[in-house]
Amino acid sequence: MTTMTNMTQTDPYPTAPLEDGDVRVLLLENIHADGRDFLRDKGYQVETIDHALGEHELIERIKGVHILGIRSTTYITERVLDAATDLLAIGAFCIGTNQIDLAATTRRGIAVFNAPFSNTRSVVELAISEIISLARRLSDKSTDMHAGVWNKSAAGSHEVRGRKLGIVGYGNIGSQLSVVAEALGLAVYFFDTDDKMALGNATRCSTIEELLQNADIVTLHVDGRPGNAGLFGESEFSQMLPGSTFLNLSRGIAVDTDALRKHIESGHIAGAAIDVFPTEPKRQGEAFESDLRGLRNVILTPHVGGSTEEAQEDIGRFVASKLRNYAANGGTSLSVNMPELNLPADGSWHRLVHVHRNAPGVLATINGILGEHAVNIESQFLATKGEIGYVITDIAAAVEHEVLLALTVLPETVRLRQLS
Repeated sequence: MTTMTNMTQTDPYPTAPLEDGDVRVLLLENIHADGRDFLRDKGYQVETIDHALGEHELIERIKGVHILGIRSTTYITERVLDAATDLLAIGAFCIGTNQIDLAATTRRGIAVFNAPFSNTRSVVELAISEIISLARRLSDKSTDMHAGVWNKSAAGSHEVRGRKLGIVGYGNIGSQLSVVAEALGLAVYFFDTDDKMALGNATRCSTIEELLQNADIVTLHVDGRPGNAGLFGESEFSQMLPGSTFLNLSRGIAVDTDALRKHIESGHIAGAAIDVFPTEPKRQGEAFESDLRGLRNVILTPHVGGSTEEAQEDIGRFVASKLRNYAANGGTSLSVNMPELNLPADGSWHRLVHVHRNAPGVLATINGILGEHAVNIESQFLATKGEIGYVITDIAAAVEHEVLLALTVLPETVRLRQLS
């Protein structure tokens, strides 16, 4: 049975071990049932809430929680983490982690996991469908038909074959979109701040300006880092080709929607598809406000780029398994903020997991303490990432309380757990 002992610099003494049945999990924002059931099947106590929580609400609910699962609308701030004294890990059941204060979680030795690949195809398919819909003005046709207006005309409707697609952000989603779009006959241009390899016949652009001068369809696939706030505004929209279309299925903060509205109303931009917004409702049914409402040939969707049953099922299973592996075995494979170690558990050994500030000599000090107490090391692994070091030590038998305490009170220690 796995036991966990948590220690931090604010609470430097070992707490009572936790059995699997004592591990408390809080899942917010209607996370897929597969994730919930996976954790319950492991014996964890799982509470689910179908909406996001604001900071004050989360502070009240997070006390005593060991594993927290969120999506994109719950924000994990320093104040929330101050209240989360038992928290071991956070699972972002989505791609982005900009809603989590990663520096603060790392300082506390709280591991963060996300699903960087699971909903890639779903976002790509939505982007392709919206590119075609904008080119054919399908949203306008549908709106007219629902209003009883028969407007059978080819005016303003185009094929996408032969058009030029500009992708800003060539990561997992942008690169897969590139391949699918090229198969439909679009010529692909892309820009990324990292040096990414062009797939197929895609053309790399050295600047966004170069991309805008070539593409008549522009789509954003960037992350939520602060540097991407206001990425597209008046200057960028002004540089887009007359009659071009624009999509944002990435981050709401990246786009100045006032500037976008102005260019759509002037006719300079022929249409847009927007799935993410600077401010989004936290609950189903809450009012949605945007200055893009009511515009012709503008498709607005409620942040559903990755919201297919297939994607959410895969995300639920993927992130839940990472959380379980970390809690039970100390594995940090694909963790956003922790050094990566992923070692198979051996039921005949006990495991010490030590998170510490990355400083010279910590490993030697740990081993010195173990040696002084005649603790035999079966195997040991160290990895570092930035300011954090991570050591997994397998030993033949569970150690005494005084050994745990000696390791905990080291000035470099952030968190220590004993697993069995």
